[in-house]
Amino acid sequence: MKKVLLLGGSRYLRPVIKAAHELGYYTITCDYLPDNYAHKYSDEYHNVSIIDKEAVLVLAQELQVNGIMSFACDPGVVTAAYVAEKLGLPTNPYESVRIMQNKALFRNFLTENGFNVPKAKGYTSLEEALKEAYDFSWPVIVKPTDSAGSKGVTRVDDPNALKGAIVNALEYSLSSEFIVEEFIEKQGDSTDTDSFSIDGELVFASFNNQKFDLNAENPYAPCAYTWPCEMPQEIQDTLRSEIQRLIKLLNLKTSIYNIEARQGANGKPYIMECSPRGGGNRLAEVLEYATGQELIKNAVRAAVGDEVMPMTDPVYDGFWAEIVLHSDKNGKFVRLLTDEKLRPHLYQTDLWVKAGEEVHVFTAANFAIGTLVLRFDNQDEMNETVNHIYDHIQVVVQ
Repeated sequence: MKKVLLLGGSRYLRPVIKAAHELGYYTITCDYLPDNYAHKYSDEYHNVSIIDKEAVLVLAQELQVNGIMSFACDPGVVTAAYVAEKLGLPTNPYESVRIMQNKALFRNFLTENGFNVPKAKGYTSLEEALKEAYDFSWPVIVKPTDSAGSKGVTRVDDPNALKGAIVNALEYSLSSEFIVEEFIEKQGDSTDTDSFSIDGELVFASFNNQKFDLNAENPYAPCAYTWPCEMPQEIQDTLRSEIQRLIKLLNLKTSIYNIEARQGANGKPYIMECSPRGGGNRLAEVLEYATGQELIKNAVRAAVGDEVMPMTDPVYDGFWAEIVLHSDKNGKFVRLLTDEKLRPHLYQTDLWVKAGEEVHVFTAANFAIGTLVLRFDNQDEMNETVNHIYDHIQVVVQ
């Protein structure tokens, strides 16, 4: 029985563990939180920090694992590549993964290779960033270079507010590094969804429509997604071509990717993020429902070096939406209300909290309290419903 080491323990690992078990693999989870959700579903758990590359390497050697993954777990992606490369296990090149996972390095790489990219610079010094504030066109976005899920991200319209945004970003950075980049005004919705390459060829290129709650505490934390994508087809085609070029330049192999992109107000397409992992918010799961293709099982197969099943660009069975459930205030969860109009389209409800449990205002993806997956036969009906979703659902919190 092949063994796969899964870094992290969030609920997003549950479908990965399920897929691994269906394939006949033995699953091992590790992180420094023994009570994390996924550990009760894996075959074995070890208390090892996933950001400690050497400790994870020792663990992987002792367990004689056949593969290692960091699915929907940003802090472990670089560690997984490092350990796999050291042990000769299937992986993307460690140096390429390191570039993709560091926002400053990634922006530099995109710039050097002629991709559309906003002006950006990484810093470890608050004072240096403040000194160079007027080198940027405003507004800017300030982010930790090494975090995901919109944690520590702030749009800054006034240079006088830059210091506070930097302090906030540093609170979420493991490396005490942040990036300042010019804000790219988007045309239409941005896209944030998962794709897949086999032997360096982009075989499953997925784009969607990423939605935000502008009234949320953090308006940059995604609150919904819809498929298929409504970006102009020529923009999607250009993005697909540029993602393929990126895969070749970085010598990437067989892998799942979470990719964020947008069309700027200037009409140009931009690859904003590309991480060699499954995305959070259950993106790969919804894509499997919508297209019937095995993204998660193929990601697990690839991790242990087994042959992956053939894939094609997605063909969607209808029109799909995922709603990220969240609260607009701190308090105790009471219940989720959905109206009659929504229920015929309700493919799945996945609620992560019980009545009486504490919930937090939605400042980042880790404060989501569940998801709804919706299916429609008509795109206009889907858009009307999703764009007015709070007319149809209510998260009751006391």
